[in-house]
Amino acid sequence: MKLVEIANDLAKELERLTFSPPVVHVYNPLVYAREPHELYLSRYGKAPKEAVFVGMNPGPWGMAQCGVPFGEIELVRDWLGILGKVGKPLAEHPKKPVEGFACRRSEVSGRRLWGLIRERFGEPAPFFARFFVLNYCPLLFLDQGGRNITPDKLPPAERKSLQAVCDQALRRSIEYLQPNHVLGVGNFAAAQAECALAGLNIRIGRILHPSPANPSANRNWREKVLEQLKEQGIEF
Repeated sequence: MKLVEIANDLAKELERLTFSPPVVHVYNPLVYAREPHELYLSRYGKAPKEAVFVGMNPGPWGMAQCGVPFGEIELVRDWLGILGKVGKPLAEHPKKPVEGFACRRSEVSGRRLWGLIRERFGEPAPFFARFFVLNYCPLLFLDQGGRNITPDKLPPAERKSLQAVCDQALRRSIEYLQPNHVLGVGNFAAAQAECALAGLNIRIGRILHPSPANPSANRNWREKVLEQLKEQGIEF
């Protein structure tokens, strides 16, 4: 399956990168959560798609736990029907343990995004017949205290090396999926998509990121996103 091949190549390229403090812990769910990640790609990632949503990188209680972008455990397990063996990252932070599908913490971004998708489509099949969800960067970065460091906060040289690898993987994925639209979930993902997909005949747009750390997302996120999709000509 093409997306599995791309993910495996991406995982190998990422293993060659190094990161300096304040990054102390790097989680790569493409490696330790490979089984559910590949199941997600192979079950739902068949081309072509109408639009692809692109997130930034894993949340500690989402993709970092189960290998699925925006992976709120309950929705991934019970609605998407994804299960699989999940191991451990090489260096685990005690405040951000990886418990796989036994994790009881909620990934709010995932609950909002997949919750909206379930509400609008009912079952996974109608959604994935037209859409797909990817993350631009599959790595979770944590500092000594266990705080999340987003890719845009990395030192310039490290960010540049990471972006070169992730840009290539995103471009290969989009060339395979052949969407008319790529929608960054948040400004960072949209900006990276514009760079990675330059020259392709694809409309790049964005939707409001559902993270509770984003003040705009904590009031009427659902209504705002539906309006954004409508303005971009996407029937959802």
